Amino acid sequence: MTDPAHLNPDPGTDFTHPAADRGRPAPDPGRPALLTDHYELTMLAAALRNGTAERQCVFEVFARRLPPGRRYGMVAGTGRLIEAISAFRFDDDQLDYLVRTGVVDTDTARWLANYRFRGDIDGYAEGEIYFPGSPILTVSGSFADCVVLETLVLSVLNYDSAVAAAAARMVTAARGRRLIEMGSRRTNEQAAVAAARAAYIAGFSATSNLEAGRRYGIPTAGTAAHAFTLLHDDEPAAFAAQVATLGRQTTLLVDTYDISQGIRNAIAVAGPGLGAIRLDSGDLSVLAAQARRLLDELGAPETRIVVSGDLDEYAIAALAAEPVDAYGAGTAVVTGSGAPTAGLVYKLVEVDGKPVAKRSEHKTTIGGRKTAVRRHKPSGTAIEEIVVSQGTPPPQPHDRLLQRPFLRGGEPVDDLPTLEQSREHARACLISIPWEGLKLSAGEPALTVHMRPPSDSAV
Repeated sequence: MTDPAHLNPDPGTDFTHPAADRGRPAPDPGRPALLTDHYELTMLAAALRNGTAERQCVFEVFARRLPPGRRYGMVAGTGRLIEAISAFRFDDDQLDYLVRTGVVDTDTARWLANYRFRGDIDGYAEGEIYFPGSPILTVSGSFADCVVLETLVLSVLNYDSAVAAAAARMVTAARGRRLIEMGSRRTNEQAAVAAARAAYIAGFSATSNLEAGRRYGIPTAGTAAHAFTLLHDDEPAAFAAQVATLGRQTTLLVDTYDISQGIRNAIAVAGPGLGAIRLDSGDLSVLAAQARRLLDELGAPETRIVVSGDLDEYAIAALAAEPVDAYGAGTAVVTGSGAPTAGLVYKLVEVDGKPVAKRSEHKTTIGGRKTAVRRHKPSGTAIEEIVVSQGTPPPQPHDRLLQRPFLRGGEPVDDLPTLEQSREHARACLISIPWEGLKLSAGEPALTVHMRPPSDSAV
């Protein structure tokens, strides 16, 4: 089993911790009602017209498969989704647009004017590990209530879960060393905030994104770019200005010109108490070893080495034996490290208490509302996931029920997890995975999901 210390890095002294409560995000959902697809509202209009809109339905979110080479997924985005659903209302401008462009008729617009989600939502907690077939979110209510949320649900969960899964692999590869998320300039401005949140849940120590720090209380980090060095007449002048402003515990970027001379200049300016140097280019494996030797020779054995520059989980793993103290990862985080979507789907599985299922050749769905448990050894290592349709798996020792309530009657439940609790849950879940399931090499999912019909359950 994985050492817990490898999954809970110390944030360190270079990070800024906002004064805001890091557990409870400040709601900032905007106006999400039109963050949806056209056909959600045309289905609604047709259902309202023929009288099927109020039929009671259950929709489930799950993945048919994991991205190639992945052995697990990680749930993220549920907290953001709950905020967005709570704010999911159609204002006059939006309704005017929908009628004026012919998306909906006036009767449907009148129904939408009073819309708020009135159903229930259950699902896997943020930070939970999932596998193909895991029922990670269950949305229950009238067809009308549930269908208009499909695109919003999938857009939030698909992106955030993709980022979290990639970030979790980097956390494992880092073996307890700190990770800074710094991908804001490699995605759109709103996705950057969501990515920072998802990466933090997965175990990153900080983000460079200040809006993520303000909104969610995530520690932020950052010092200077090459442009700051180039601004000055020489490298020592740039270093002196930074140290004068940020103190000797700052991180100096030493590879603008010659790296060895940059390190000498950094120690000459800041002294042996310099907090860290950063390497952002070149063969980081070779350069990190050379930098460590030179820092030690200059009497700065406590000065840390931070590396960045197009790092992904494989590059981080390749540096495991090198004297690196922290990593900065950007593009690979915000793009899911080659898997920019989790591939989740939102499918109708029950109507008025009766299972329904899609039966096409390549996209079969199992009908009925699902209940899931994770089964463990006495040691805490997970061994399998049991999913039952329209029932409850017969209990066994060391089982853990995977779904929990999020909304009841459209209102958030009282004991929703904080961001810090989700982060701790992710750490515990990664520890529970069999060691081979954490490998970066391609292979089968870390756990098998056993889908059982109602006859195998205790109803």
